[in-house]
Amino acid sequence: MKGFHLPHAVQDFVYTVLGILFCSFALKSFLIPNQFFDGGVTGISLLIHELYELNIAYVIVLANIPLIIMGAFQVNRTFAIKTLAAVIGLGLCLQFIHYPQITSDKLLVSIFGGVFMGIGVGLAIRGGCALDGIEVLALYTGKRISFTISEIILGINIVIFLIAAIDLGLPTALYSILTYYTASRTINFVIEGLEEYTGVTIISGQSQMIKEKLVMELGRGITVYKGERGFLKESFDISQPVDIVFTVVTRLEVRRLRNMVEEVDEKAFVFTSTIKEAAGGVLKRRARH
Repeated sequence: MKGFHLPHAVQDFVYTVLGILFCSFALKSFLIPNQFFDGGVTGISLLIHELYELNIAYVIVLANIPLIIMGAFQVNRTFAIKTLAAVIGLGLCLQFIHYPQITSDKLLVSIFGGVFMGIGVGLAIRGGCALDGIEVLALYTGKRISFTISEIILGINIVIFLIAAIDLGLPTALYSILTYYTASRTINFVIEGLEEYTGVTIISGQSQMIKEKLVMELGRGITVYKGERGFLKESFDISQPVDIVFTVVTRLEVRRLRNMVEEVDEKAFVFTSTIKEAAGGVLKRRARH
């Protein structure tokens, strides 16, 4: 079948199943027994479950279905089908698998409930689907109003936590905010991993030697911009041409790159920036997601 790769399909399946198991574990062993919440559609589902005592397995599936349908148009049908299967799988785990309550300590619940939830959602994203459709809603809404996706998600979550504070008490809402923060940071770590890409720009009078070291010793691809350096306060009219070197490395390689540049030119101007996505070129191979 054109475009179908069995190893990738198996990898996606494993990531998704592990994501479902981690999410259901976080919900049944940490959050639900202690009346804690998360953000997004999961948070809405937990809130409905607590306020109206409805079965969480049914609520979490039904709450995601409108967003899955929306995802078929906003993303693609493959994503929507995968997400529907994952959400139904999550509902089945919540309904039929018995998870013991791990702890009732509020701090442990808020931190580790968020960690396990973040691992689950992050693994599902690596598998090409979503266990929480809030970003699809934000993407749809963002095309119609002048707010960023992050601002829309933040606004929705503020409403969730305000309702939780009014109906279930401020301490519960505050602990739930900690859960959401922990989960969001864990999701970023699971998706990006230790090999989060970093863009590095180097401006130096010894650019030729730096270029050779980056390519020959570090094995990185480089891009060279033609620029000018100088323009100091005491000699503004004096400048000289310079090669501005740009490369992309993993954050584990940043320290080595800095040391390499300092060996050549201690006065070199080096600055870095985080890169969310990178593909093609001479990049270190990383996990597919």
